[in-house]
Amino acid sequence: MTKLVSDPNLEPCPDFTSTGFQNSRTPLLSPTTDNDQAAAILRTIWIATNSTLKIHWQLQLEADALEAMEQQHLLDEEAEQHLVAQKVQEALLAEEDKKKNRFHHIAIPDRPRPKWATEEILVANFALQKVDKGQFMELYYWTNKGLADAQANFRTTDDDSMVATAGVDGSATWISASMARPAAGVIPDHLLAPLDFSWAIPCFIASLEQCGWPNARIIMLANFFGALMLHKYWTSDNVLEVRALLTY
Repeated sequence: MTKLVSDPNLEPCPDFTSTGFQNSRTPLLSPTTDNDQAAAILRTIWIATNSTLKIHWQLQLEADALEAMEQQHLLDEEAEQHLVAQKVQEALLAEEDKKKNRFHHIAIPDRPRPKWATEEILVANFALQKVDKGQFMELYYWTNKGLADAQANFRTTDDDSMVATAGVDGSATWISASMARPAAGVIPDHLLAPLDFSWAIPCFIASLEQCGWPNARIIMLANFFGALMLHKYWTSDNVLEVRALLTY
């Protein structure tokens, strides 16, 4: 049967009593069959034909759906075969690359990373006293040289002499001489080498935490020092640009 192009369920039954169907009614006219009876016969024939077309339409829809499903299945199989072939090709290329560049594919063991030293650093008492009071203190005391000086000059409290100093309220208080005496050869911050400066910052931040500084201020200073060391002048070959940054 010819493939239907429209849905017969949507076709209305024609009015076979109209003058447009006079030629269709004429062959059916007889002494016992008038125009109305002929129109009824035509309507009965149309309804029977339309019912047959409806059944054919439904079968056609089912056949089209089955064909579309089979085509999609073929497309899926083709895509899957292509994907498998692509994976095989990639595996062959990867294996070939491993043979050519075997050092690029050597497994790197995931070992524990080094952590901050567990023992506290020894900073000059004079510097810690200033930091504890929130006063300015040169970063020199936290450089490797400054820490080495503190270690070399370290003495126990029993062996350290006491000196008188004025307290916050003006009264005289006694403190150890090491707390009142600055170190010799202190280098101003703007004259520090960038490497010494970068070594001093983590130790300085640790001392701030040790002295109980508010966390917000510690973070502020850490961000400030970090911004300095990320500035383009930090790695400049121009000494004046580096000094200008450290002076800032």
